[in-house]
Amino acid sequence: MISTISISSHSGMGAIPYDGGTAFRVWAPFAHGVSVVGSFNNWTQDRNPLTSEGNGYWSADVPNAKIGDEYRFALVNRDTDKTYSRNDPYAREVTHSSGNSVIHDPDFDWSSENYTMPSWHEMVIYEMHVGTFYDEPGGAPGKLEGIVQRLGYLQDLGINAIQLMPLAEFAADFSWGYNPANPFAIEKIYGGIREFKELVKEAHSRGIAVILDVVYNHFGPSDLDLWQFDGWSENGKGGIYFYNDWRSKTPWGDTRPDYGRGEVRQYLRDNALMWLEKCHVDGLRWDSTVNIRTLNNGSGGDIPEGWSFMQWINDEIDAKQPWKLTIAEDLQNNEWITKDTGAGGAGFDAQWDSSFVYPIRNAIGTLNDCDRNMYAVCDAINHRYGTDCFERVIYTESHDEVANGRSRVPEEIWHDNAGSWFSRKRSTLGAALVFTAPGVPMIFQGQELLEDKWFNDQDPLDWKKLETYCGIHDMYRDLIRLRRNWYNETKGLCGQHVNVHHVNNNDKVIAFHRWENGGLGDDVIVVANMADRSYESYNIGFPSEGYWRVRFNSDWNGYSPDFGNYPGYDTTASWGAKDGMSCNGNVGIGPYSVLILSQDN
Repeated sequence: MISTISISSHSGMGAIPYDGGTAFRVWAPFAHGVSVVGSFNNWTQDRNPLTSEGNGYWSADVPNAKIGDEYRFALVNRDTDKTYSRNDPYAREVTHSSGNSVIHDPDFDWSSENYTMPSWHEMVIYEMHVGTFYDEPGGAPGKLEGIVQRLGYLQDLGINAIQLMPLAEFAADFSWGYNPANPFAIEKIYGGIREFKELVKEAHSRGIAVILDVVYNHFGPSDLDLWQFDGWSENGKGGIYFYNDWRSKTPWGDTRPDYGRGEVRQYLRDNALMWLEKCHVDGLRWDSTVNIRTLNNGSGGDIPEGWSFMQWINDEIDAKQPWKLTIAEDLQNNEWITKDTGAGGAGFDAQWDSSFVYPIRNAIGTLNDCDRNMYAVCDAINHRYGTDCFERVIYTESHDEVANGRSRVPEEIWHDNAGSWFSRKRSTLGAALVFTAPGVPMIFQGQELLEDKWFNDQDPLDWKKLETYCGIHDMYRDLIRLRRNWYNETKGLCGQHVNVHHVNNNDKVIAFHRWENGGLGDDVIVVANMADRSYESYNIGFPSEGYWRVRFNSDWNGYSPDFGNYPGYDTTASWGAKDGMSCNGNVGIGPYSVLILSQDN
């Protein structure tokens, strides 16, 4: 028997459970008939038709459809009468990427959450991949629950923000996540959206923010029910959700969303706000924004509606939840990415900084000391996009920088010998610069374990390295705590200001001053020796006279038994101009080492 169904009075898209049934709403402007089929009607196409709302949307209330039922939409194209079976574009849960949508229970108990997001200038980000972070080799990928089990470890390390590589349902079981097939659903093999909310809640209970990587530059291209969703397309392209001309092409397939179509913009906007509002995530990291705003990685012309789309989303987030963060991966050294939308910028809070990672990796990876360019290191430390130094995220390892033909930093320093003295010394030298230069520091999972080789979505972290390289782990922990001013002795590392006052390109030594307001416990001096030699008494400028304590010496043999433990002694700075500063003092420093000094409060 065919039901007589009116337009639904329930707001929302996709499956909307209510007391006694479920409402369904879908956008299909080129269909002349739409119905919902599922386990609640024995998958019978004519049992529960939807009614056109007159604007391309179709909806109906289905009294017997309940949470947990599987379903799909049957769409009859108006020109061909061909019927298309499609998953719900808004499905919060699917059986798998080529399976069925599932009516999801939206209720979740957040009542016990008592959480304040870490301040942006004190944040330390840990980028991770769910499938490999905490898992055993072989078998299925790791799960969200594995991260929950290791949150205590991350908290002790000093991490106060985790950034998850994309979680949207993708084809097959193993993936980096940058091939979303069902953008509103969490990858089933990871555990699903309820498990994701549990992770967020547990992270927040430990003071750890959660940032989610989202992909709006393309979808799929595999297992993609959005493709020619209601049967319409032009030029053999993707139909209503995609550009149907030359603008469809991306480095990953012809699946760039049509940012100029209002319904598509709304779809992407709803996705971004779902993560922030329904899942309580603290920020979004946007993948490859250059491929939202331009064609062909920036070399093929602008997409103006892509730029305005990013502005629109960022404006809405700022209006609704201004404390939450949006981070762009643009990597084109474009200061307009983080300018306010009122000035014409895209409105992101920060962006990954290619002007830091590439010169720093080059400096620590170069074989011969004489080839290290300290002026390039100076520029990397000084670089910023605007007046706020925290508009950049700085790192030496990320998922991209340790794959795609590249390797982990210790591996690049010495191929097949990542545990070597040189690899340990120079990779941690780079990490020390990450935690002392102005910007928001980020490390990639396992970096603190001296993980080797390269990132592979079927190769879990080797947690045995935590024992093998326990001292390297402790070095990262100490650096993170100093960066966060854990002991109220290094406030300047959280500050806006930097002065690279000493650059010795001949001997490969650099020193810089960090501060917020200046004074005791605020002024910080960082000295980096990027050559394989030691100095018993090396003279540099200091901002004030008096006693300066060494808070960190990367050559301490507690970090590794074969480190030289070269005495990076406390020093007294005296009046006498040096390096453009009013005072000077001597320091001792070992090879490929970093010192951090400050004065007692």
